[in-house]
Amino acid sequence: MAQLEESQVFQAMGQSPNARLHHSAELGDGLAAALWSNSHDVRDYEAPTHHTLSCYLAGGTGTFRRERPDNKGAPGKLCVMPAGHHSKWIINGEINLAHLYISEEHFALAAVRLLDREPRELQLREGTFLDDAEQAQRFRQLSLMNWHEPGEHLLINSIAHQLLDHALLSQVGKRDGLKVSGGLAPAQRRRLREFIDSHLDQPLSLGQLAGMCALSEYHFARMFTQSFGLPPHRYVLKQRLHLASQLLRNGQGSLVEIALACGFASASHFSNRFRQAYHATPSQYRAVFAS
Repeated sequence: MAQLEESQVFQAMGQSPNARLHHSAELGDGLAAALWSNSHDVRDYEAPTHHTLSCYLAGGTGTFRRERPDNKGAPGKLCVMPAGHHSKWIINGEINLAHLYISEEHFALAAVRLLDREPRELQLREGTFLDDAEQAQRFRQLSLMNWHEPGEHLLINSIAHQLLDHALLSQVGKRDGLKVSGGLAPAQRRRLREFIDSHLDQPLSLGQLAGMCALSEYHFARMFTQSFGLPPHRYVLKQRLHLASQLLRNGQGSLVEIALACGFASASHFSNRFRQAYHATPSQYRAVFAS
């Protein structure tokens, strides 16, 4: 569980003598989740390198941030803890809560796909004890699922994506005081996105993409990473897998046909890459969404 091991919020909770971990799972795509209970505790989070979405499932009426003692939690309340934030929490009484941990890389990829914006221009706004019935319902659904059943695992992944997408649409703003320099121009970024998406069935080279921007491969790779939040080869791979997941959900084509349509040399190579990303084989993934 490499991602959970690297999650500072997850590790901080695990170090508490009063917190109890009920379930945790690596969900693929830079997402991980955990269900916790805690009581009579003090927790500090110091500049984590990942984003955390939190929902109080039960209790929490005695929980507050140290600098805001009059603002207390309750069942159904949501918290948004961006990467790099600092917060100190007092937990009086009992609390059950769910966490969704989001890597900076996957946040960047979602920002590009959903908002068509440079990730470095955006920031996830911090939020404490927010009311959002739609998000709270997603967290409750997630908490009731069997986290050790492969079929449930894939559905949990889908719910986690919905949670992130909703947060991007409702809790993201322009980064204050940022003067963006370097990177690709918006028109270049859009042209590259459209070209890559329409040529996923073909081999793509760094030189080919760099040539579209009249840049050397070295400078293009640096500027692409600045604008997209991840290097070109990883972005292309994630787009291939994203297309594959859509085709599998829609039941379109055999595994060999999907592999070729997404630019993989063979069904076995496609299956290995897909399993690494989604923690399930393409056949298992298709079966879950077919049912």
